[in-house]
Amino acid sequence: MSYYEHIILDYDLNDTGSGSGFGDEGMDLEEPCNAAQVMTDELRRVFVPVVFALIFILGITGNGLVVLVLGCQRRSKCSLTDWYRLHLSVADLLFVLALPFWAVDAALNDWRFGAAMCIGVHVIYTVNLYGSVLILAFISLDRYLAVVRATDTNTGGLRQMLAHKAVYVGAWLPATLLAVPDMIFARTNEGGEGIACQRFYPGENPRVWIAVFNLQLVVVGLVIPGLVLLVCYCVIVSRLTRGPLGGQRQKRRAVRTTIALVLCFFLCWFPYGVGISVDALLRLEILPWSCRLKTALDVWLSVAEAMAFAHCCLNPLLYAFLGAGFKSSARRALTLSRASSLKVLPKRRAGTSTTTESESSSLHSS
Repeated sequence: MSYYEHIILDYDLNDTGSGSGFGDEGMDLEEPCNAAQVMTDELRRVFVPVVFALIFILGITGNGLVVLVLGCQRRSKCSLTDWYRLHLSVADLLFVLALPFWAVDAALNDWRFGAAMCIGVHVIYTVNLYGSVLILAFISLDRYLAVVRATDTNTGGLRQMLAHKAVYVGAWLPATLLAVPDMIFARTNEGGEGIACQRFYPGENPRVWIAVFNLQLVVVGLVIPGLVLLVCYCVIVSRLTRGPLGGQRQKRRAVRTTIALVLCFFLCWFPYGVGISVDALLRLEILPWSCRLKTALDVWLSVAEAMAFAHCCLNPLLYAFLGAGFKSSARRALTLSRASSLKVLPKRRAGTSTTTESESSSLHSS
C-alpha cells in the first residue's frame, strides 16, 4: 500500500479485537465488506504501483533537471525565485524517492525492506510532503510582495529574509517536527499475509490517533498553504487586471499563469483532503459507518492520493520551466555554447524594466 493508505484504510491492524471497529453495524456487514475489500485490494495492487512508477519517473526527471540547472549556477547569480525553486525541487525530489518503496509494498502486499528502512521512508516522505506544500505558500507570498508591494521601500529586505531565513523556520522546521510521530510509531509488524510497515499507535482506541493525524494533514497540508495561495494570487490577479488588458500580452499571460497555479494546486489536493477528512469523521463516529461508504472511500483515496502526489511532477513545469530566466539558466548549464553568446539574454532582460513586464516575468519565473 501507500503511506496514508496504510493508516487510513487498514482498520484491522490498529483495531484488533474490536470487530470492524465501528460497532454492531460493522459486525453485521463484515462479510460483504470483506468481499469488497478484496476487490479494492486487487485494484490497488495494480493501480498504485503503476501510477507511483509514473510519478517517480516524471518527478525524478523534472525536479532533477531543476536541481541540476540551479546547482550549476554560482550562488551570486541565483535570484530569490531560483532559491525557492531549488527548495521546492529538492523537497519534491526527495518525496518521490519514497514512492518506489510504497509501490513495491502495494504490489506485493508485503514490506521487504526492513524495519530501519520503514522508519526512514516514513520520515523522508512526511518531511518532504509537508515541506513541498509549505514552500508553495512561501512562493506565493514572495510573488505577492514582488508584484503588489514592489514599490514599498522595505519589500526587498523582507523578501530576502523570507527566502534565506523564514523558509527554514516556516516550512522545513514544521515539516521536520511533523515527522516525529513517524520516528516514534512507524515500525514493521508480521501478520498472516505478510509484513506491514505503518504507524502502530498505543492505547485501546488508535482510531482517534489516526483521525487526528488525518485532520493534521488537511489543515497543514491543504488548508494553510491553500489559503495563502488563494489570497496572494487573487490579489495579484486583481492588480494585474486593473485597467484594460487589451494589447498587453504579458499581463494576459501572467493572469493565465496565476490562475493555472491556483487551479492546479486545488485540483490535485482537494479530492485527497476530502477523502481523509471523511475518513477522520468516520473514525470519530461523527459520520455513520456503512460498508458501501467504506468501499467507496477506499477507491476514492486510491485515486485521490495519486492525484495529490502528481502535483510534485507539475511543480517543475509551473514554477520553473515556464520562466524565461530558468530557460536561460538551463541553456547555460546543459549546452556548450560560447560564453559570448550566453551574455545576450541578460542584456536583453536588463532593458525591459516596465512594471507590466517585470510583474509578468516574476509570475512566470515562480
